[in-house]
Amino acid sequence: MIRPAIAAILALALAACATTGDAAPAHPEARAYSAAADATADVDAALARAKVNGKRVLLVMGANWCHDSRALAGWLETPRFAALTTQAYEVVFVDVGVPQTGEGRNLDIAGRFGLADVPGTPALLALTADGKLLNPDTAASWRNAASRSDDAIYAELAALAEAPAPPAP
Repeated sequence: MIRPAIAAILALALAACATTGDAAPAHPEARAYSAAADATADVDAALARAKVNGKRVLLVMGANWCHDSRALAGWLETPRFAALTTQAYEVVFVDVGVPQTGEGRNLDIAGRFGLADVPGTPALLALTADGKLLNPDTAASWRNAASRSDDAIYAELAALAEAPAPPAP
């Protein structure tokens, strides 16, 4: 009776040791950023569509090397987020390279909408169809997107979809 119990415990212990520890990430991931894309043209087209469709623009500035960028892109591809973004936003992914090391690209796009610096990836800019930045205080704060819960990300995107436009200067 004791021998089968010991054998079962040893089998469980060996099975636990045999696992690789390569757990799946707690978030979906997607490689949505293209260095070859004409980012300025993509942003301009999204703004034009937003005007016609009465939507906002969700400008996601990141890179495929960045797990936080891939996590945010992955969440946006899930059915829950796709329903929100399809209804409220024109989504544009812009590859920014590695701005932290001086190897950035397309950073002028962030500046165009009032974000002076992209200190890390991703940055997420919510824009009106007229190109007014709705989230100047949080646009550059998405460097921890992989650590955020899907509910927190969803709540912020839903709030930005309904946020009042900033007053004209």
